[in-house]
Amino acid sequence: MIAFKNPEFQRFEPGELVQHRRYGYRGVVVEVDDYCQASDEWYEKNNTQPARDQPWHHVLVDGSTSITYAASTSLVADDSKEMIRHPLVPHFFEDFDGEKYVRNDKPWPTSV
Repeated sequence: MIAFKNPEFQRFEPGELVQHRRYGYRGVVVEVDDYCQASDEWYEKNNTQPARDQPWHHVLVDGSTSITYAASTSLVADDSKEMIRHPLVPHFFEDFDGEKYVRNDKPWPTSV
């Protein structure tokens, strides 16, 4: 995890395990954007609408096929050290070191 310009915001790095503050799901960060890059339409439909000017994370959700896009303020570190069950984990990660996943160089699949 890296501190961001605003101390309220923290940036989780690819491979880090996270948990959503409100919805409770666990996941692994695949990629991070420095700010929300979703369309205005998507953002306005988002139930929580956290600040756009903070890091936003692409997260593979444990026990599902879902991929979420979550703001830093919506996430906390998941210290469970339990592996994530998601079909895209082997695509994006080459190893799990017991605490976090090791990201490979593969880009997003075209079918996602």
